[in-house]
Amino acid sequence: MKPDRCRALRAGAREALGVPAAVLGAGFLGYGSLAADAGYSVWLTLAATFAIWALPGQLVLMEMQAGGAAVAATILAVSLSAARFLPMTLTLMPLMRNGSRGRRLWQFLLAAQLVSMTTWAVAMRRFADMDVESRWHYFLGFSAVCIGSAAIFAVIGQLLLGALPPLARFGLALLTPLYFFVTLVGEAQSRTSIAALVCGAAAALALHAIAPGWEPARRRIHRRHGRLAAAESPCPAPLTSGC
Repeated sequence: MKPDRCRALRAGAREALGVPAAVLGAGFLGYGSLAADAGYSVWLTLAATFAIWALPGQLVLMEMQAGGAAVAATILAVSLSAARFLPMTLTLMPLMRNGSRGRRLWQFLLAAQLVSMTTWAVAMRRFADMDVESRWHYFLGFSAVCIGSAAIFAVIGQLLLGALPPLARFGLALLTPLYFFVTLVGEAQSRTSIAALVCGAAAALALHAIAPGWEPARRRIHRRHGRLAAAESPCPAPLTSGC
């Protein structure tokens, strides 16, 4: 690997080791604890993290399974939750493609799989100061550290089952979208960006007013697994707590 490429790779990894890795780590710490609550094994938690690589989609998967949804409905719901990555990918990939004719389609497909709210926001901010080749390696280094930290903290959260109260688990899981929102607000300088933020906030308030009673995933998970635990207990229901 050429020195410039190595520097770009290290620069991306070094920047990800700051606030992005910390925020992602906190979010996936909560997710790991929720996954353990839902009966996930460590391997299933890691598989969901690497395959979906989107905390909202992983929470949707958990909620759909806790609610006993069909496999097809679960796949559809998780796929729809990731629809927001399509415009992100369409704006990011061309910035790494110009002058990179030697790369194959599978390489761009792999890079597209690494796109997340955090990697997209940081890349769009940093790419203006880089040449195309440096952008590619910067993005890979940044994404690798983000995914690695998310996987590590998801496992730690799984092992800390019972150490985090339910409110803390969901609060930690919401740190990642909050960080993304704060980043967007800080970068919103054009009228178009400001209008997009205002419209998104208005749409969120309107949707909450329309459907404020959606049941949190925690209740479905606890209710389902509470029933399973009661059904598997050898003691009668009134005596279960004393067995």
